[in-house]
Amino acid sequence: MAADYNAYDMMYTMIGTGVMTVYMVMILAITVLTIIARWKIYTKAGKPGWGSLIPFYTNYCLFEIAWGNGWLFLLGFVPCVNIVVTIMVQFKLAKAFGKGTGFGFGLLFLNTIFTLILGFGDARYVGPQEA
Repeated sequence: MAADYNAYDMMYTMIGTGVMTVYMVMILAITVLTIIARWKIYTKAGKPGWGSLIPFYTNYCLFEIAWGNGWLFLLGFVPCVNIVVTIMVQFKLAKAFGKGTGFGFGLLFLNTIFTLILGFGDARYVGPQEA
């Protein structure tokens, strides 16, 4: 009886390890694709592409592209305000590249896919748009 328990325990451990490995590989692939797409977005906007690799500088550049003022990224450290600002920056980024509200929703809900479209598509940077 104890041998059966150990066999099942080992089987579930191996399955769990396999699932976690696949999950981590998928997360790594999504992260790399997002970094590459942001690199292209930054170069389209006249910012250094390597800025997509530096943790806080990437947010500064993103806010400078979308809002025109990079220091607004500090609002991301304010509880509850950060949620609203994160949503708003997606729509501002879409407008900065001449896209509409629908594209902003795409950036909000399917970020990596729409970031790739923005980076590798024919969108041109038109600058931050005033509301």
